[in-house]
Amino acid sequence: MAQLKILVVDDEPGIRSGVSRILGNFHVTYPFMDEDYTFNILEAATGEEGIEIIDRVMPDILLLDNKLPGIQGVEVLEYVRKKNYDIVVAMITSYASIDVAVKAHNDGAIDFIPKPFTPQELKASIEQITKQQYLRRITHKLKVEGRKVRFQFLSVLSHELKAPLNAIEGYLRMMQERQMGDSLDEYASAIERSLQRIESMRNLIMDLLDFTKVNFERQMEKMQNVNLKELVSMAVVTVSPYAIHKDIRFETSVNGCETIWADPNDFEIILNNLVSNAVKYNKPGGTVTVSVDCNENEFTIRVADTGIGMNSEERDMLFEEFSRIRNDKTRNISGSGLGLSIVKKVVDLYHGVINVESSPDRGSAFSVIIPMSQVSNLKTGI
Repeated sequence: MAQLKILVVDDEPGIRSGVSRILGNFHVTYPFMDEDYTFNILEAATGEEGIEIIDRVMPDILLLDNKLPGIQGVEVLEYVRKKNYDIVVAMITSYASIDVAVKAHNDGAIDFIPKPFTPQELKASIEQITKQQYLRRITHKLKVEGRKVRFQFLSVLSHELKAPLNAIEGYLRMMQERQMGDSLDEYASAIERSLQRIESMRNLIMDLLDFTKVNFERQMEKMQNVNLKELVSMAVVTVSPYAIHKDIRFETSVNGCETIWADPNDFEIILNNLVSNAVKYNKPGGTVTVSVDCNENEFTIRVADTGIGMNSEERDMLFEEFSRIRNDKTRNISGSGLGLSIVKKVVDLYHGVINVESSPDRGSAFSVIIPMSQVSNLKTGI
């Protein structure tokens, strides 16, 4: 269970002890919460003491009386607001003017608990406050993560596009100024490097297109009868020019089922990314094995290569967005760091798992396993 800290600021000892007694063994649960919440009750008899505890302990919830000796409750509330503390505040008071109520609301108080209150009334308020605090923090976390992802996205995008453009511009100016002579043969290396940079940008653009195509929700209207042999063949054909350049051989097989009922775009993304990586990180003269297998329980796509492989630390970061493995062997291999994170999200849509087996210099094997309940097998016995 998770625990929230509740600070009760009230000059009446009976109120403070009553809150501690009522909430001591109380817990809050909602279906959308990850776990139940219990409460640790802190007490303060004055506003000044309350502020000291707030600065030192940072409670999650503040139950605040307005009529206090010394500074008043609304002044404590104003202090919390100005400090921008992540604290949900409820006022507990016997009486309050409309002006005090309006000021408390404007300063962020989300509830008023009248005194005297029953245990049921207090528990109902704490349930509501806990739910709001949970949702506030989840919302904040999503916003922060969203900003972080956007920043990473723009950083990667600007670097991945700017670097090859600068290189291509440099090669073109070299040719424009005839720096290596008038013979076209003298510029063969510069032309080849420019083409490689263009291919790098094309791959990035394809990853970005995949990223925008994946809605991360199952769309039943897009489901159709998908021919597995055709999907595998298309994935191989797409990457064949690069494979021929590296003298890489393909071995493919489809066993147990011929077609599935699924969104073809989803499985194109899975196969295209896995097959492309198997070629990209393979050794010259290597082999890529693509197999699809079905049984009554599972649908499995396996793509294995004889390439450079990975260590355990590199495997652990594979599916993070914008994450790329960087070492001496991958120095000249371009990529956006988006491909496998997209594959993982697509696999999650089908309640599947993706496993990786890999060892340095011995190659890698990626296995996507999806329950057959998520993809209907329409034809068998091929």
